[in-house]
Amino acid sequence: MPEINKARQHNVVPGVRTDLTRLRAVLTVFFALDGFVFAGWVVRIPAIKEQTGASASALGLALLGVSAGAVVTMTLTGRLCRRFGSHPVTVVCGVLLSLGVALPPLTHSALALGAVLLVFGSAYGGINVAFNSAAVDLVRTLRRPIMPSFHAAFSLGGMVGAGLGALVAGALSPTEHLLGLTAIGLLVTFFAGRVLLRIPPPAPPEPAPPSTSAPTGQGTTARPLVITFGLIALCTAYGEGALADWSALHLEHDLNASAGVAAVGYSCFALAMTIGRLTGTRLLERLGRTRTLVAGGATAALGMLLGALAPALWLALAGFVITGLGLANLFPVAVERAGTLAGPEGVAIASTLGYGGMLLGPPAIGFMADWFSLPAALTSVAVLAATAAAIGFMTRRAAER
Repeated sequence: MPEINKARQHNVVPGVRTDLTRLRAVLTVFFALDGFVFAGWVVRIPAIKEQTGASASALGLALLGVSAGAVVTMTLTGRLCRRFGSHPVTVVCGVLLSLGVALPPLTHSALALGAVLLVFGSAYGGINVAFNSAAVDLVRTLRRPIMPSFHAAFSLGGMVGAGLGALVAGALSPTEHLLGLTAIGLLVTFFAGRVLLRIPPPAPPEPAPPSTSAPTGQGTTARPLVITFGLIALCTAYGEGALADWSALHLEHDLNASAGVAAVGYSCFALAMTIGRLTGTRLLERLGRTRTLVAGGATAALGMLLGALAPALWLALAGFVITGLGLANLFPVAVERAGTLAGPEGVAIASTLGYGGMLLGPPAIGFMADWFSLPAALTSVAVLAATAAAIGFMTRRAAER
């Protein structure tokens, strides 16, 4: 099979091959920008919490705005991608995301914070559906499991954004920091967007065999499978959202870390996600999707138990690293399968369910932290990671199609 795939790739005419290379590069830039902007916001959550005077549960409800905005927008974005194409939608959402990140530091109450995060989350959800749809089209054209490499760029962007946030936490106010991210985001979107809009959407070089061709969404078997892979995305996004929103607070409040060191916690997680996704294509080619899903979920569950319950800072950081390695390829595989089955609508459904995990995560962890403790609340990430592994095993036949 690898030889057949290589032969298909060699049959691509030079001009088309150049376009595919440029498309892969520019999509990688947008994935990285998304992670960079989002992480820049995440590491300023403790400062925004202090500014608004919100309790843990009130902050959790405010953070609900990001996921609520994303979930509301995702289904609509799938339809927009069908009508206008995923490339223009990616560029428009890139502009909105860059503008939206400047809004949170302008608020002084949990209610106002939740309202502006609804706007920010709408742009965040839209761009995720748009560039994931474009990436799925490219994966189908190249016939290689390169989806993790795009999500590696997201994680790398997150690592850089979190690292930068840690460096400037003491020097810049949240307003100055996030306005700087807006300027960077608009600049990157301008140059990368010009390139993306000039590249036509790719098409598979030849139709897939009937036995492996994906339903288009009208078929009776596509939707249940899409929803199943969406559940894996939900379990994974819950963990990613939990670490993004609560890791800094956990390290700062429960393990007495400084604000700068607390921000490094998410950076460690993002670095591990990056490493796991950079090696994801080779891992998928060697192990297949099922083993990757099962092993990843089990690893993440063990890592999060360590990260949440460890009594020492370095052990918690090690747990975050292990969790990142485990979760790394679950979401990319789930979204790629859903997109292959049902196109942009499949990406939208899986992403909606996935970010539904983020929708549940912030308030759930916030309330559990008030009822029990934040470390106890974070163990829910381990439970859902194990659930993702179980679902991956149960859907092993569909995953390997």
